[in-house]
Amino acid sequence: MFDMMKADLQAVMDGDPAARNKLEVFLLYSGYKAVRKYRRANWFYRHNMKLIARYLSQRARHKTGVEIHPGATIGKGLFIDHGMGVVIGETTVIGDNCLIYQNATLGGTGKEHGKRHPTLGNNVLVGAGAKVLGPFKVGDGARIAAGAVVLNEIPPNCTAVGVPAHIVRINGVRPETLDQIHYTDPVAQELCRMHNEIIQLREEIEKHDSV
Repeated sequence: MFDMMKADLQAVMDGDPAARNKLEVFLLYSGYKAVRKYRRANWFYRHNMKLIARYLSQRARHKTGVEIHPGATIGKGLFIDHGMGVVIGETTVIGDNCLIYQNATLGGTGKEHGKRHPTLGNNVLVGAGAKVLGPFKVGDGARIAAGAVVLNEIPPNCTAVGVPAHIVRINGVRPETLDQIHYTDPVAQELCRMHNEIIQLREEIEKHDSV
């Protein structure tokens, strides 16, 4: 557990240019505090002390604005940037070195039992306000743009944008940038193509009528 906390701390230092030193992160960063408190609550949850686990998780929610169910499975190096409004459901699985921005939700779509929340692979980015809903896999290196609503599986090294989300493949390679908004929207591209086609057809009709 302590090795996990160290990795979480280092992830903040590596991912946030505003982080000046580890002491500041340890004492003041709500996202890091939420993950640290989750680690403790998860220990109780796994040892069948679920009431204590839920008590700790709810205290963390009130103190940090981040709600992580103690039953979630979270790998090392999770960085929740800013933190406020993030919700991570009970059967969520998060791989190593993931980055989640504020107001993101990893949730379910109904009252079914069993696995009902998403699984994130390693090195996944979830943008601000994004909603990932359902028991599917988001592949390693995938990126979910700010405000996207993801309802289906995302392959590795792809980007999901829009509502509902559409997949954009970036040459099959995970980009190194932390940019969460500057992605090409395939819906907007298609609308632009149709708009240009309509203009062209209109010009041809006007040319034909003038003959």
